[in-house]
Amino acid sequence: MNFTKINSEILAEIKSAIGEEKVFTDAESLDNYSHDETEDLRYQPEVVVKPTSPKDVSTLLKICNAHHVPVTPRGGGTGLSGAALPIYGGVSLSMEKFKSILDIDTENLQATVEPGVITEEFINAVGEKGLLYPVDPSSKGSCFLGGNVAHGSGGPRVVKYGTIREYILNLEVVLPNGDIIWTGANTLKYASGYNLTQLMIGSEGTLAVVTKIVTKLLPKPSQSVLMMGSFSSNEDACAAVSAIFRAGVTPSALEFMERKGVEWVIKFDDIKFDLKDDVAALLMIEFDGDDLDDIFKNCEKTNIVLEEHNCTEVLFADTASQKEELWRMRRTMAESVKANSVYKEEDTVVPRAALPKLINGIKEIGSKYGFESVCYGHAGDGNLHVNIVKAGMSDGDWKDKLKFGIAEIFELTTALGGTLSGEHGIGLVQKEFMPIKYSEIHLNLMRGIKNVFDPNGILNPGKIMPNPQTP
Repeated sequence: MNFTKINSEILAEIKSAIGEEKVFTDAESLDNYSHDETEDLRYQPEVVVKPTSPKDVSTLLKICNAHHVPVTPRGGGTGLSGAALPIYGGVSLSMEKFKSILDIDTENLQATVEPGVITEEFINAVGEKGLLYPVDPSSKGSCFLGGNVAHGSGGPRVVKYGTIREYILNLEVVLPNGDIIWTGANTLKYASGYNLTQLMIGSEGTLAVVTKIVTKLLPKPSQSVLMMGSFSSNEDACAAVSAIFRAGVTPSALEFMERKGVEWVIKFDDIKFDLKDDVAALLMIEFDGDDLDDIFKNCEKTNIVLEEHNCTEVLFADTASQKEELWRMRRTMAESVKANSVYKEEDTVVPRAALPKLINGIKEIGSKYGFESVCYGHAGDGNLHVNIVKAGMSDGDWKDKLKFGIAEIFELTTALGGTLSGEHGIGLVQKEFMPIKYSEIHLNLMRGIKNVFDPNGILNPGKIMPNPQTP
């Protein structure tokens, strides 16, 4: 791609247009915005810009579009696909100053927020008004709502409440040429032409920059119960997942954790949990609602299913502190794996009933290529995070052969009716695997959409789309 380097004239134009105090070129800033949570990758921007209004964003994009300067939007920097990495230099566009909750509409059960609001702070703010925003990724304490929208982020409670796509009603966005539009309407139904709001969700900042978000809210349930089932095999635990739903119950969360991940998180985060010697995998199952009798009926039905699938023990979290400790164990698992080994994280998703075949296949592929894997994730919606651990692989094999093993994992996932990512996105690190799932016809349609929005290709270039195949 032919982009323009930021020279002194372009830099002076940016500073003059949006304010020198919002533009950073010092070494510390450039280093801080050169990476996110994706492995150990680093790409340094030429300039970091921190706008404070949609007008600022519009002005910046007009300048960069005119000069063909690449712009990489950035949220909280918690991404795992490399989507916020400025791989062509240019501008790192941080949305961290957009941190206002503009309105919580308790009559219509909606809220209007800026994209730099931390997800957990928003969840807590609406919770104080008796409302629920159920999209809660593991990084909710530091990730931004705008980044969640850009990646189609999920979390444990997707299984009952649905993905982020079901909670975003409308978006204010700035297009690459600087135009500002609203993508839809603040209504629960939308049948007025192409749904640009849904197109933006999961587009990873390649089509536009989000500057306002209108979300749907729900009444907050008053009660919850958390169960933990232990299994002597991964397959039994995974097979129990779809059986729970077939029994006619819908948990508010259903999480799978492999033994190795639990061992590491207990050590890393000083979690107090009695992990028995015969336990190979755990299912963490939560039910919520307003009627405890109904919740316990669901627990009883679930307990029967667990017994039928060789569950060795079922524990109930009796107190709020016990619930929090178990959730902390699950939420810090990725960080614990990262602290223990060189690793790569994949984000597979398949139909629930295919989970046993998926995890068996992942282990077989690991044996073939010499890597180990620690699996955990949102089993209730078929979303399994696969942490590939270097283990005994040589540096050469890790560098040159691992990608073929990852490709086989995605081939397996696709063959089972799944896809490459459930919630982490494609970004930089998964784009080379897109042809495993999508034909060139499909990819060219995506490229065509990108070209309509961004004909100069300045907005988050080098993400999602692999290079076109040559005949």
